[in-house]
Amino acid sequence: MRDNNTREGEITSKQQPQVLMSLKFVDTCLRLSVVPLSVATIWLTVSNHQSNPDYGNLDYNSIMGLKYMVGVSAVCAIYALLSTISSWIACLVSKAWLFFVPDQVFAYLMTTSVAGAAEIVYLLNKGDKPVTWSEVCSSYPHFCSKLTIALGLHVFVLFAFLFLSVISAYRAFSLFDPPCDPQTNNNA
Repeated sequence: MRDNNTREGEITSKQQPQVLMSLKFVDTCLRLSVVPLSVATIWLTVSNHQSNPDYGNLDYNSIMGLKYMVGVSAVCAIYALLSTISSWIACLVSKAWLFFVPDQVFAYLMTTSVAGAAEIVYLLNKGDKPVTWSEVCSSYPHFCSKLTIALGLHVFVLFAFLFLSVISAYRAFSLFDPPCDPQTNNNA
């Protein structure tokens, strides 16, 4: 049964607490999932090394973009853990902007990190013949396969932060009334 004063799809005041609690549950689950995924990404990347008798050793320290990915993963894991804890502290929960701004920043950081790591994985697999960079995965297959798995986990963290940024944006902007519709103001 629909109230005559509400439009279809609009949330009533009775449904608002249910929606906020379900959003809080999803928010907490996403934040908690970021921590082990980021730690796994860091572990896979940092422990990744392979030797080749013809070309020498290859590890994550050899590639600057992987250092950036590890750094971003570490910062994101720490932020996700701290924000999960602080989301259950009553005085901080009412501060929607406290979660909105960092969630946006970390979503952008993750986007740049995934883009950089994806480019590295692509170049390792395919090379870049015009600049005489040959592919290295035929010489270092173990290194490339572990790095591809780390990139996949990193992509999951990116999606988690994208969803978190949408949830925090909803929380921050749902505090305000929608803008006035000029046509409804003229008819009133």
